[in-house]
Amino acid sequence: KVGRMYGATATPDMFVINKDGVLVYSGAIDDDPAGAKDNPTNYVDAALQSTLNGSAVAVASTRAYGCSIKYETKGK
Repeated sequence: KVGRMYGATATPDMFVINKDGVLVYSGAIDDDPAGAKDNPTNYVDAALQSTLNGSAVAVASTRAYGCSIKYETKGK
């Protein structure tokens, strides 16, 4: 129910919500789907730090990667 509400498409699909209940980031944890980078950009950490510092989140949305979520269809 919550995944559908936020539009989650993959696991993991990350969401950062500020203290006012506003969604400020959604998408991938980082920019390294293959796990090959020595120092990937961690989008979630950046969004959390910006939110805690009271500044705008620079990258508010990215494409989540991982296993796709298979939602149950209604009526089943």
